[in-house]
Amino acid sequence: MCGELAHARVALAKAAARTDDLIAALPDPALRSPAQRADAAAARDGARALRAAFLGVHADAVYDELTADRTRYVRVAELADGAAMAFPGLVPTPEQLATERSRPQADKEGDEIDQGLFFRGVLRSPTAGPHLLDAMLRPTPRALGLLPEFLRTGKADLGSVRMERVAGAARLTMCRDDCLNAEDNQQIDDMETAVDLALLDPAVEVCLLRGGEMTHPRYRGRRVFSAGVNLKSLHGGGISLVDFLLRRELGYIHKIFRGVLTENAPGGLPATVEKPWVAAVDTFAIGGGAQILLVFDYVLAASDAYVSLPAAKEGIIPGASNFRLGRAVGPRLARQMILGGRRLRASEPEAGLVFDEVHESEALDEAVERALARLRGSAVLANRRMLNLAEESQVEFQTYMAEFAFQQSLRLYSPDVIDKVGRFAASG
Repeated sequence: MCGELAHARVALAKAAARTDDLIAALPDPALRSPAQRADAAAARDGARALRAAFLGVHADAVYDELTADRTRYVRVAELADGAAMAFPGLVPTPEQLATERSRPQADKEGDEIDQGLFFRGVLRSPTAGPHLLDAMLRPTPRALGLLPEFLRTGKADLGSVRMERVAGAARLTMCRDDCLNAEDNQQIDDMETAVDLALLDPAVEVCLLRGGEMTHPRYRGRRVFSAGVNLKSLHGGGISLVDFLLRRELGYIHKIFRGVLTENAPGGLPATVEKPWVAAVDTFAIGGGAQILLVFDYVLAASDAYVSLPAAKEGIIPGASNFRLGRAVGPRLARQMILGGRRLRASEPEAGLVFDEVHESEALDEAVERALARLRGSAVLANRRMLNLAEESQVEFQTYMAEFAFQQSLRLYSPDVIDKVGRFAASG
């Protein structure tokens, strides 16, 4: 097997180098003729077929080499960088990605698609996949560095997220008032850090996520939960597959659902630290904001709020919503929301499938406090864990995320997405 891997590694590197040389001889993507674009696409497709075949045989061996036979827990970004160095031609190098990041989405080569192929191969594996999921459930270095100060003060200002511990509740407030809490790479980092801090603080019994007050002219002084992905950042090339889309699903959202992994169990075995989570939706939860709600234990909303998942209209896949929403609302309503873009208003009868309570805005604060108090019960954590286990096994989640990694990478570079986000950015 080692000899086969060595031979395949060399063959892949040579084939990828030929493709890179062909593309390097062409003008930049924005300047290519239709014929040149066709030549580049054919070369990339051929190289991707080789990568897919390579991973179909050697994904476990690749992963074991990158993680020292699964003795190291390596997060997705570090894993991709390691694969670029150890297996030339398998995934784009940091230098290639830096060039890609400097270009608008419409002018990129689409190198991230090869990362999608790579993570599909890893997550499909019954040995490598669970290990990677565990790696992503561990606390981030940033959170561990901030933890002593948070334990001491009960406060942290992470930039796009502020948090405070009050009476045993960690209160996380999304405060990107410049963009209605639309998510980008930085907010993903801040959210994961905040979730880690909340879960690792033994004085925290329950957690709350809510949007802060906005300065946007249309919503000035009002709380807003989330406007979803930052489409201007996507148009400008600032939304990445690994640091945004994969880290988001495998990182903080998965941690809210399943907890954070630590080393504190007897015998040095990993232990999962979980907390119950409450969300309060003011005004709206669009796209990614709606996706988050599907992993919360209790969701409250203002009576004039709504949720929507317009990803199909935008051309992308709404994270794990295709996996989770049908379980929450049933298959017909899930299709209406994801495929048809239906807005579900808190005042509609079907909203009870998403929101546990709906209140007038002036009564929402008190309702939130009552919900936080209820979820402090001594048996809540054990029952929460069993409910989550019954609703969503890790194997099912792993299988979904394997295909999501690849399909979402394709959607990021599809002509319809590039056209839509370009028109959105121009109109803004």
